[in-house]
Amino acid sequence: MRIARISAMFFLLSASLYCRPVEGAEMFASSHIAKVRSVGAVSTSPDGTQVAYTLSVPRRPGVDDDGPAWTELHVIRPDGTAVPFVTGEVNVSSVKWVPGAKAISFLAKRGKDKEQSLYSIPVDGGEARRILSHKSAISDYEWLPDGQTVVFVASDKRTKDKESLEKKGFKAEIYEEELLFALVFMANTAKPDETPRQLKLPGSASGLACSPDGRLLALALSPTPLIDDIYMKSKVHVIDLKTGEIEARVDNPGKLGMIRWSPDSKHLALIAAESLHDPSEGRLMVVPASGGAPRDLLSGFEGEVTSIAWRDRETLLFLADEGCWSTLNEIRFDGTERKTILPTGQFVLAGLSLAPEGATAAFTGQSTTHPNEVFLLRNGKSAPVLVTDSNPWLKDMRYAPQRVIRYHARDGLELEGLLIEPLDFETGRRYPLIVTVHGGPEAHYRNGWLNNYGDPGQTAAAKGFAVFYPNYRGSTGRGVKFSMLGQADYGGAEFNDLVDGVDHLVNEGLVDKARVGVTGGSYGGYATAWCSTYYSERFAAGVMFVGISDQISKAGTTDIPNEMTLVHAQKRLWDDWDFFLQRSPIRHVEKARTPLLILHGKDDTRVHPSQSMELYRHLKVLGQTPVRLVWYPGEGHGNRKAAARYDYHLRMLQWFEHYLLGPGGTPPPPRIDYGLPAAGEEDSNPKQD
Repeated sequence: MRIARISAMFFLLSASLYCRPVEGAEMFASSHIAKVRSVGAVSTSPDGTQVAYTLSVPRRPGVDDDGPAWTELHVIRPDGTAVPFVTGEVNVSSVKWVPGAKAISFLAKRGKDKEQSLYSIPVDGGEARRILSHKSAISDYEWLPDGQTVVFVASDKRTKDKESLEKKGFKAEIYEEELLFALVFMANTAKPDETPRQLKLPGSASGLACSPDGRLLALALSPTPLIDDIYMKSKVHVIDLKTGEIEARVDNPGKLGMIRWSPDSKHLALIAAESLHDPSEGRLMVVPASGGAPRDLLSGFEGEVTSIAWRDRETLLFLADEGCWSTLNEIRFDGTERKTILPTGQFVLAGLSLAPEGATAAFTGQSTTHPNEVFLLRNGKSAPVLVTDSNPWLKDMRYAPQRVIRYHARDGLELEGLLIEPLDFETGRRYPLIVTVHGGPEAHYRNGWLNNYGDPGQTAAAKGFAVFYPNYRGSTGRGVKFSMLGQADYGGAEFNDLVDGVDHLVNEGLVDKARVGVTGGSYGGYATAWCSTYYSERFAAGVMFVGISDQISKAGTTDIPNEMTLVHAQKRLWDDWDFFLQRSPIRHVEKARTPLLILHGKDDTRVHPSQSMELYRHLKVLGQTPVRLVWYPGEGHGNRKAAARYDYHLRMLQWFEHYLLGPGGTPPPPRIDYGLPAAGEEDSNPKQD
C-alpha cells in the first residue's frame, strides 16, 4: 500500500501504545531524567527492508567517566527486531547505507584514530572497519552510486609551523581571522592509498547532497566558517563532480536547511527561509538543477516544514509542525495536489527517511509520555507501527496530564502553549506554577516529551507544580508571519504574552498568583531575566540559564551579530541606543525582588558568560533579593556533559521548591545532594534498568 493511503488508524494505534494511566507505580524524578535513552537519526535501506538508527545513551552521573551521552548504531531487521550493531562507549554519526553493498557506513573516532573517520559495517554481521581517514576530522560525507566513491567534508588543518610555535608557548589567537574552512574532497574507498582530490570551492561547505545519477553535487557554501555567515549567507551551489566546476547557483534567501535531489536528478528540494528576515528555515522550496530562484511550494503555510523526501520524481513528502503538533503531507513538485496524509494526533513526528519509490518510510516519534522512538511504515501496511522501545522501564511511571491550551494576549492575538498539570490534581485547589520559556525565539514547544535536563516537566509535576510552556509570538510552527511578530520589539509584546498566559491560568482557578516561577535558556534566559526585573512583581522565583541581561554588550560579544540584526532587532546599536538599553533587564534591576538563580557555561560564545555576571553583580550589590551564580566549566551554550546536566536539573528544582513551596528567604545551601552510590557500589549499578 502506498504511503498516500495511510489512515487515521495510526492514531488509534498511537493511543494504545503510549497513553499510560496515572495510576502507575512510580513518580518521575531527576534520576529518571538522567538515564533516558532517545532515538536520534533514522535511515531506511535502499530496498526498504531494514532501518538503521542511532540511539543516545546517557552516561551515569557520578559513576561513569563524565562526558556527553554515547551514540550507538542499531538496525531494525525485516522481521521488526531491533539489533545492536555498534554499542558501548562509542559516538556514531552520519549513518548511511552504502549503495549496492550490504553495508552501513558511519562516522566515528575509534581506537587509535587521531580524527573522526569513515567506517563501514556489514549488514549480515561482522566487525566495523575504517574505510577512510583524513588528516583532519571528516564531518560529513555522501556516497556516489558506485558504492566506492565518497565526497566528504573536512576542515582545513593548522600548519606545522603553527603547531610548532604553540609547543614553544606562542599561543596568541587572532580572533576571527585564523579560520579553518570546511573543504570538500573526493576519495575512492577501494583505493585507500590514493590522495583524496580536493574540489576548489569559494567558501566553507556544508549540507552535501549527491545527485542520483552521480554527476552533480549540491551543497551550501558560506563566505567563512563563522556561524553568523553560515546562518545568514549560505547559498546552494551545484558542482560538476568530474570537472569540479560550479555548474549552477541557487538564489536562496536567508537561513538554509535540508537539501534533497529528485530521483531524476533534475530538481532540488530545499528547506529554506522565505526571506533574509525570516527567523527560521521552514519553507519547502523547489528549484531546477540549473539554478536560479527557488519556488516556495507552500506560500502562506501556517506551519514549519521540518523534513522532506522525494517519493518519486514528481512528488514530495514532507513533515511539518503545525502549532504543537506534526503532520505528514505530500505535494507535487509544481506546488499542486497537496494533501495531508497524517493529520495531527497522539504523536509528534520528525526525521523522515524514505526508501526509493516510497516503499518504506521511517520516522522518529515521541509522545507526552515517551521520548523519541522509531516508527516504521512498510509497503502494504495501512499505518505506521512503533518498532523500538528504548526505555521499557518508563511503563512503570506515573504521568501527570499534559494538554494544549489556548488563550488570548492583551492585544487579542490567539496564542497556545502546553500545560502539565500537577500530579494528583484536585479541582478547586490552586497550585504553584513554573513558566518554562523556549529559546530562539525561533523555536516552539511540541506536544511531546518535555522531560529533559533543562525542563521541569514531569519531575516538577510530581512535586506538586503546574508547568506551563507558552508558544509566545515569535515562535515557529505557525508560519512566517507569526514568527516575525516579535521582531524589533525585544522584551515587548512577546514577553507580555507570558504574563497573559499566567493570568489565563490564574483566571481558570488553577494557579496561585503569588507562587509563580519562570525559567528558560538562551532567549528563554532573557525572558527569565526580564520577568525577574521588569515584571518582578509577578514572579516569586526565577532560574536563568545562558541568558541575556544587557542587549548593548550582548550585541558586541555574540557570535551571531548579523543574525540578531537581520532577524530580530531589525536595527543596529547606533541606530537606537536607547532602545537596546530600555530592553535590557539590567536597566530595570532596581525593580528586582525575584529570587534569581543564574547558571551559565563558561565557554559560551553565543551568549557570553559576562551577561550572567553583569546581572548577578548588579543584583548582589543592590542586595534587594537573593541571587546565586553557578558556572559550568567546559560547557558552552547549553550543557552537554552528564554531571553538568544533572547538577543543573537538581539546582533548578531545588530553587523552585525553596521559593514556591518552601520557606523562601535565604537561598538554599549551595551544595547539592546528588544521591550518588557510596564508594565501591558503582559497579553494581546497572547501566539500564
